[in-house]
Amino acid sequence: MLTEFRYYLMSQYRLGAFVFYLITFLIVTSSCNTGRGKIDEISIVFVGDLLLDRGVRNRIEHLGMNSLFHSSIDSVFQKNDIVIANLECPATEIEEPINKKFIFRAEPSWLKSLKDHGITHLNMANNHAMDQGRNGLVDTNKNIINNGLIALGYGENTEKACRPQLIATTPRNVYVFSSLQVPSENWTFLENKPCVCEDSFDAISGKIKGLKSKEPNSVIIVQLHWGAEHTVVPLTYQKQQAYLLIDAGADGIIGHHPHTIQTVESYKQKPIYYSIGNFIFDQNKPINSKGLLVQLQVREKDVVFNHSEFSIEKCTPKILND
Repeated sequence: MLTEFRYYLMSQYRLGAFVFYLITFLIVTSSCNTGRGKIDEISIVFVGDLLLDRGVRNRIEHLGMNSLFHSSIDSVFQKNDIVIANLECPATEIEEPINKKFIFRAEPSWLKSLKDHGITHLNMANNHAMDQGRNGLVDTNKNIINNGLIALGYGENTEKACRPQLIATTPRNVYVFSSLQVPSENWTFLENKPCVCEDSFDAISGKIKGLKSKEPNSVIIVQLHWGAEHTVVPLTYQKQQAYLLIDAGADGIIGHHPHTIQTVESYKQKPIYYSIGNFIFDQNKPINSKGLLVQLQVREKDVVFNHSEFSIEKCTPKILND
């Protein structure tokens, strides 16, 4: 009788263990299919200008960083593998402002919240990254890295700043070129010193052609800080520049700087977002109070672009119709 009871206990234990491991397997398997971590595709999001100073600083100091992220934005970010924003200010404790009209600075500790809410990459190739001088620029890059984020468009010299940056390898390689295309006030560009990328369009075009010849199956996205502020249509020469990059092999172009949504165009079946507007910002005029969230799904055989419009109220973006 005792032996039979022991066999009964062992059989029940084995059955319980099997059920436990089966449930665990099903939970893990289902969690891999909620958005992140798929091996057959990768999802990437681009958003525009992200400011952490001036009116936004005031909101952070009173309500905290979490107040800048509406649940509708969090929901999208958490479902995507990569989220790229344009950091429209240095994030440093160094205060060495250069002589210019608008000077920004964010606290480095705030960067952690960006990562916590799903942002993975920060573009530095813009006209405010240098607001606290070269030391502030270098320190911003260090602080981005220390908070588990990746900087785009920055390097120890111009060659490194303007290199194509590999942001994904599965299901195929995805590269981003980042370049500043508006004048930098009172900033001395030195080729062999830390800087942001300010490559010419001919230079970018040449690099795209070279990369495509080596990796014809790669996906190349170009993000540009360019255009005229507070306007809703691109300048004529911007169209010519965009076409040049698409002709060279770019798969899409993402623009920011105007603080407005501008024309979205398709050229040779490749999307051109001339300006996706603000993301987290303190400008209150209607023209500045909305932006685009651009999402691309990269698969082995194709790349699909979509976008959603959001409104910005009290510095906080919220997807419309949410």
